[in-house]
Amino acid sequence: MAFDYDLFVIGAGSGGLAAAKRAASYGAQVAIAEESADLGGTCVNRGCVPKKLMVYASEFSHKFKTAAEYGWSPVSSSFNWSEFIAQKNQEIQRLNGVYGNSLAAAGVSLFRGHVTFIDEHTLSVGERKITAAKILIAVGAKPQKPEIPGIERAITSNEIFHLAQQPQRIAIVGGGYIGTEFACIMNGLGSVVTLIMRRHLILNGFDEDLRTGVQAAMQQHGIRIVCNREVEKIELLSTGLKVTLPDDSMTVDTVLAATGRIPNLSNLGCEKARVKIANGAIAVDSESRTSQPHIFAVGDCTDRRNLTPVAIAEGRAFADTEFGDRPRIMNYEFIPSAVFSQPEAATVGMSEAEARSQLGEAVKIYRSQFKPLYYTLTQEHEKTLLKLVVDSQTERVLGAHMVGEHAAEIIQMLAVALKMGATKSDLDATIGIHPSTAEEFVTMK
Repeated sequence: MAFDYDLFVIGAGSGGLAAAKRAASYGAQVAIAEESADLGGTCVNRGCVPKKLMVYASEFSHKFKTAAEYGWSPVSSSFNWSEFIAQKNQEIQRLNGVYGNSLAAAGVSLFRGHVTFIDEHTLSVGERKITAAKILIAVGAKPQKPEIPGIERAITSNEIFHLAQQPQRIAIVGGGYIGTEFACIMNGLGSVVTLIMRRHLILNGFDEDLRTGVQAAMQQHGIRIVCNREVEKIELLSTGLKVTLPDDSMTVDTVLAATGRIPNLSNLGCEKARVKIANGAIAVDSESRTSQPHIFAVGDCTDRRNLTPVAIAEGRAFADTEFGDRPRIMNYEFIPSAVFSQPEAATVGMSEAEARSQLGEAVKIYRSQFKPLYYTLTQEHEKTLLKLVVDSQTERVLGAHMVGEHAAEIIQMLAVALKMGATKSDLDATIGIHPSTAEEFVTMK
């Protein structure tokens, strides 16, 4: 059977773009389809990039105060939400153009519209039917709101980047990385923030010392954190949105639902292609192959490790294997990740709890907590935490965790060492840069 394309990619997010361009570089005839008006997926348009820009904006309020304690004259400044949003939109629009140009340069055909499977090799894109020898699903994930009366009045992380006005009072439901990051962002921009979560600590799944360190700092910065509670209902009043808890209530301007994301499989028609869905995600093997041998899936729609660099790596591994005669599979060990909270947190490898569940008493912990030099001339009570999880029998470093400024940059480089099998002795033999925070990782006893 003759097909229109060697590869058709559904979704022009991080994983789909990476796979399409890599496959095209090997000479494959490739097309990609995107339903939204924007290229780049969640990360570029409603995630990593605009969020990090908001993080930068929110940090200035702290720096203005610190500058005065370093001898600079006091700064009186206010934040202009509308001006920032306009600048942010302009940058996102520029990036969309970059992605569009890169697809054209790679020789990838771009289709706009919703894609639905007709059968195992046939897709509909709007009014058009297209066939492909191989198909890659890279449709990402979408925010999921909890089932609470009045939840339709809440926004998600998709909408917060496009609010016309800055909320002066905001309630954030959920203590995962999205809720944590936006609590810190909005607090830094001057909003009154309340974070509501059903657990006693934020950032479930991260190392407990990291979770404790970030949460304590957030509270110290003035963020109200309501633990072990669930929202009962949200009501519209003339004064704002009333958020009711079992033993409390508050009135805010905006409620942000940040209780998780689910694979974006709505109206994709996977059943028509006999693509298996398991636990709400597309089931794949180690080669990102679905239940159909010629259909693959990468990124958040598979619900493996939902990180942009992972989706990119999965997409490239797929293209190398299927079109580049360079078969390889994705390695999910020692994938670093960061939470752009204030203070920042980053991690790579096993948490202490994960290591102890596998190795028990063989796990040795090295921990250092201190006030960074930057804050010694200030009245701030900031603390930095560094932690290593080590197998005492082999001395191999199993995990590294940090809370503090530049945590992501430091852990990114440490991830290289852990990936290569670094031991505690290797770190001990490394000369540190003094004075720096990172040197503590090679001096801990």
